[in-house]
Amino acid sequence: MNCPPKPFIVALCAILALSCKKSQPSMSELIPPTARVTPHVMELHGDTRTDDYYWLRDRESEAVLSYLKEENDYYFSKTNHTEAFQETLFQEMKSRIKEDDSSVPYKRNGYWYVTRFAMGKEYPIYTRHKDTLSGPEEVLFDGNQMAEGYEFFDLRGISISPDNRLAAYGVDTLSRRQYNIRIKNLETGERFEDLLENTTGSAVWASDNKTLFYTRKDPETLRSNRIYKHVLGTDASEDELVFEEKDETFNAYVYKSKSRKFIIIGSISTLTTEFRILPADTPEGSFKVFAPRARGLEYSIYHYADHFYIVTNKDGARNFKVMRVREDQTDTVHWEEFIPHREEVLIEDIEIFKDYYVVSERDRGLTRIQVNRWDGKERYYLPFDNETYVAYPYVNLDFDTEELRYVYNAMTSPYSVIDVNMRTKESVIQKQQEVMDPDFDAHNYRSERVWATARDGVKIPISLVYHKDTPKDGTSPLLQYAYGSYGSTIDPFFSSTRLSLLDRGFIYAIAHVRGGEYLGRPWYEAGKLLHKKNSFTDFIDCSKFLIEGAYTSPQHLYAMGGSAGGLLMGVVVNLEPRLYRGVVAAVPFVDVITTMGDPSIPLTTGEYDEWGNPEDKQYYDYMKSYSPYDNVQAQEYPNMLVTAGLHDSQVQYWEPAKWVAKLRALKTDQNQLFLHTNMEAGHGGASGRFNALKETAREYTFILDLEGKAL
Repeated sequence: MNCPPKPFIVALCAILALSCKKSQPSMSELIPPTARVTPHVMELHGDTRTDDYYWLRDRESEAVLSYLKEENDYYFSKTNHTEAFQETLFQEMKSRIKEDDSSVPYKRNGYWYVTRFAMGKEYPIYTRHKDTLSGPEEVLFDGNQMAEGYEFFDLRGISISPDNRLAAYGVDTLSRRQYNIRIKNLETGERFEDLLENTTGSAVWASDNKTLFYTRKDPETLRSNRIYKHVLGTDASEDELVFEEKDETFNAYVYKSKSRKFIIIGSISTLTTEFRILPADTPEGSFKVFAPRARGLEYSIYHYADHFYIVTNKDGARNFKVMRVREDQTDTVHWEEFIPHREEVLIEDIEIFKDYYVVSERDRGLTRIQVNRWDGKERYYLPFDNETYVAYPYVNLDFDTEELRYVYNAMTSPYSVIDVNMRTKESVIQKQQEVMDPDFDAHNYRSERVWATARDGVKIPISLVYHKDTPKDGTSPLLQYAYGSYGSTIDPFFSSTRLSLLDRGFIYAIAHVRGGEYLGRPWYEAGKLLHKKNSFTDFIDCSKFLIEGAYTSPQHLYAMGGSAGGLLMGVVVNLEPRLYRGVVAAVPFVDVITTMGDPSIPLTTGEYDEWGNPEDKQYYDYMKSYSPYDNVQAQEYPNMLVTAGLHDSQVQYWEPAKWVAKLRALKTDQNQLFLHTNMEAGHGGASGRFNALKETAREYTFILDLEGKAL
C-alpha cells in the first residue's frame, strides 16, 4: 500500500486539530495566562517599589512575545462566540462608508488637488489636475500599490516643490512613527535615490526647488530634535545640521508660512515655544530667532504682508490674545496688541486672507468662527444653532480670495465642508459626508449638552447623543468616553461607526473633564500636574450624574478611553470599580512613575510639564497616589478589554501588558479581563480605513456582548 506523502499527512493532521479545537476548546485555552513573577526593586526618595513584571519590557525576548501571544490566544478563545457578530458589525460599519469617496478639491499654485478612495481599497489615492478640474487626472501616489507587502503602511507629509515638478513624502511601515522621506519626479514618475531616514515624515521646500528642510528623530527616545538641510541629488550623510534642540523637554519641527515667504523652525514644550525664521529664497542663509524662549511664554506666528501676527499668552493672557510685529524686528519688545485677551473666550487660531482675517474661538466650550475685514468695516460670527457641534476652518491656501472654507460637524449630522463668501455671506455646501445606509435619517437622533456638578462644585459639561426612541429611565446602556490631558479637546463630532451603538439602544456621552481645553486654558491647567486628579474625579462624578439623571445605571454603564484616556480608565477602575459594567482601555498609559522616571523612553522628557518629574519628591508622591499600575489592589474590577500595540512609540506595549498581569494576580472577581496586542501596529492601531474598523468592531463587540446585544 502506498503511503500518502508526508506533507499531506501533516496538513491533514493540522486540519483535524483545528477542527477539534474549534468544536471543543481545551481547558488550557480557557485558563487565563499567568505571567511569571520576577521582582524588580526600584528606590527613589527613600521609597521602595517592587515591580514583579518589569521583565516584560524586553520586546526582543521570546518569553515576552510568548506571553503576549498567550494573552491574545486567551482573548480569542474566550470571545470566539462573538466572531460572527464582530464580522457583522464590521460589515455594518463598512457599509456606511462611501467606498469610492473623494475630498473637496483645493487649488494651489495652478493645480487642483484631490484625494480619493477606490472601491474596496484601504488607502487613499492622491491626485491633481492642472488648471481646471476637467483636465486629465495625474496620480501622484497610490497608497494601495505602495502598501503591498506590508502589514502596516502610512504615507504622510506630501510636499510639492514650488515649480510643481517634485514631491517629497514620508513612509512608515513599522508603526513607530519613524518615517523615511523619499523624493519623486512627478513629470517622469522616477523616484530619486535620495533617502532621508528616521524623520517625522514632513519636509519643506525652499524656493530653489532643490533644497529641503526636514526633522530627524533621536533614534532611542524618538524625540524630534534636529533640523537638517538636504540638497537634491546628494547623499543624506552630507546633509547640514541647521538646528539642534538640546533641551530634552522640547521637540523641534519645520514648516513654511502660508505666504510662502519664510521657512520656520518651531521648538515646543508643554509650556513654552520658540521660533526661528529664514526667507525661503535664501536657503543658504542662517535662521534668525523670532523671539527668545522664556519659560511659560507660548506663541504661534502667521505672516502677512510685512507683518507677523502672533497668537500668544504673553503678559498673563491665559486664554491667549493676538499681537503683531514687523517682520524685520520680531523681538517681544516690539509686539503690539491686535486682539485683546478675554477671560471667558479662548483664541485657538487665526486664518489670514488678503482682505479678511478669521479668528477661531471657543466660548463656554462652543467653537466659533469670527470673520473680520482688515479695514475694520465689518466683523461677524458664522451662525451655528446647537450645543453639540464643532466648526473649524479647513484647507485655505489662497490669500487673494473672498471664500472661506470650513467644516461643520454635529453629533447628530454628518460633517459638511462649506465655502462661505466672506463679503456676501452666501454659503455653499461643497461636500456632505454620505452615510450609505439607506435607513439612516439624522432626524432619528437627539443630542444635548448637560452639566454635572463635580465634588468641588465645578460644573462639568457632557455631550450626549442617542436614538430618539431610546428611553431615559435608567434602563439604557451608556458608553462614556473622555480623554482629559494635554489640553486636547474631544469635541462633539459625528461618527458613522457610533451608529452601531445608537441603533442598539446605547447613549453615547463625551465627558469634557478638566485636563482638556473645552472651557479654555484654565480648564486645562486645572487638570494637569498637581491637579491631575480632577480629571479622574470629574469622570466619576459625570458617571454618577448620568446615573442619578436616569440616563443609565451601574448595570448598564460602560467607560472607554485611550492613551492618556487609558490612564483615566486605569484610575477610575481602581477608585470606583463597581460603578461600571465594562471598560475599554486602549493603549493605556498606566505605569506613570516608571515611565516618567525613564528619560530613554519616547516622549518622557517632553512631558514633565504635563505630569511632573518624579525626581522631584512632590511629583513622585502625587504620581504614586494615582498611578494605575501602582494602585492595583485585591478587589473586584469590572469587565475589561485592554489593547496594546507591539510597536507603539507613544505608550510602550509593556505598560498595558504589565497592568493586565498585575490585575490578574490581584483581582478578586470572575469578570472578564482581556489583553489584545496588535503585533503589527503601534499607537494608532491598524493602518487602512477598513482594518481600523475591525478594531472598532472588536471593542464595540466586547461591550455589546456584556449587554447581551452581540446577536
